[in-house]
Amino acid sequence: MIQRIQTIYLLLTFLVTGVLLFFVPLWTINGKPFYFMQDQVYTVLLGLSTMLTIISIISYKKRQNQFVMGRLNIILNLILLGLFVYRSLNLSGEVATVSEKGIGMFLPIVAIVLLVLANKAIKKDEDLVKSVDRLR
Repeated sequence: MIQRIQTIYLLLTFLVTGVLLFFVPLWTINGKPFYFMQDQVYTVLLGLSTMLTIISIISYKKRQNQFVMGRLNIILNLILLGLFVYRSLNLSGEVATVSEKGIGMFLPIVAIVLLVLANKAIKKDEDLVKSVDRLR
């Protein structure tokens, strides 16, 4: 159901985690951009995050499952953000190489914000359905 606001938020999350990270480097080392595909752990975690987002979009009739998948996706993005920060702190301590942090490192924060907004909208929908069921 594209007319629901949480679907829009989830589609934007898909664009951030599934599409935008292919074009935005995480950081650059000696002038060479480092993309998430160059590390297997990042690839697996971003793949899981994207897969959870797609499954959440598809399962619009099961709001409880959608809410739980949103929470799992938030946790997954927090882990991913922690790995990015850990790796960037290790990059800044290198003496021989020059490294710059890229905007791709902060895209999981955008995904987390969008997922929180989607979960709020899902919760609001669920509360509305429960209130209507009480009236019957």
